[in-house]
Amino acid sequence: MSIEINLLPWREARRERRNRRFLVILGLVTLLAVAGAWGVATLYQQRLDSQQRRNDYIQAQARRLDQDISTLSDFRETRERMLTQIDLIRQLQFSRPQTVRVFNQLAASLQDGVYYTRLEREGDMLRLSGKARTNRQVSAQMRALEASPVFGVPTLSEVQAAEDGWRAFSLSVDERLVDKRPASRSADTEESL
Repeated sequence: MSIEINLLPWREARRERRNRRFLVILGLVTLLAVAGAWGVATLYQQRLDSQQRRNDYIQAQARRLDQDISTLSDFRETRERMLTQIDLIRQLQFSRPQTVRVFNQLAASLQDGVYYTRLEREGDMLRLSGKARTNRQVSAQMRALEASPVFGVPTLSEVQAAEDGWRAFSLSVDERLVDKRPASRSADTEESL
């Protein structure tokens, strides 16, 4: 008698268990790989978001600095305009008494028999037109203007004899500016800024 033992079902069962175990391990490895990939992607996304926030902050600060620079530029322009206005006001303050001195000296230097008919001012140059009885009075008037501390040397343009016996004359003379202004503070102000 012979006994035949069939080992095939046992081998089949073992093969099935190994296949199931392999598939379970393969599933776990796949699951771990997916979880690892998701973890790495999440980490990179967090870093990317963090870097984007830093970039946004830097851009916001750059815009703020640009606004500050623009404001500073506006302040400088305003400062320059104000300094120009201050200088203009100083010049006007200085020229106001100068105009009074000019008129006072014109009146003080006026010779007998001479009178002015027209006075024009172009910068520091005065153009005078007037009438005198004689040519000597015109010469005396020119010497009186030259002797004045406010005027330079006068230049006679023309002398014409009128029908009424008077001499019409035109002359020009430079003003001598006597600067009694206080020293300009704009240079001191610029150095301090």
